[in-house]
Amino acid sequence: MTNTATTAKPSSNSAAPAENSALVSTQGVTTIADTVVQKVAGLATREITGVHALGGGAVRAFNALRERIPGATASAGQGVSVEVGERQAAVDLQIVVEYGVAIADLAKSVRRNVIGAVEQMTGLEVVEVNINVSDVHIPGDDDADEGTESGRVQ
Repeated sequence: MTNTATTAKPSSNSAAPAENSALVSTQGVTTIADTVVQKVAGLATREITGVHALGGGAVRAFNALRERIPGATASAGQGVSVEVGERQAAVDLQIVVEYGVAIADLAKSVRRNVIGAVEQMTGLEVVEVNINVSDVHIPGDDDADEGTESGRVQ
């Protein structure tokens, strides 16, 4: 529990972000739960235009059922798995992208947003954000209008 490698330096807290002095100090240790990082990363991912959903098909189907239950909400951490250490975190995302979006550019934007949000909110250094694009959402695929034919000619 004692941290002998860190020596207290007055007025150097803001100058040493790599040291994560915000989480480990002479006054104590702050621990961030995996679910906190998972939710922050999930919400940061959803903020990016072009991300249709998080999670694979089974997870999305389960959450669609959960949303039909009064009072239930979809999980903010759906499609996100994390590994959290004392000072660092790694994030794995499974996303569905909108058709027409440049996936490489989208991945770069998602990565930048997730890293920024997690580091700013938790003080953890994000060492990697792995993105698995599991599907492409085509408008009209799951938005079937009942009673309306979607053919080319009406």
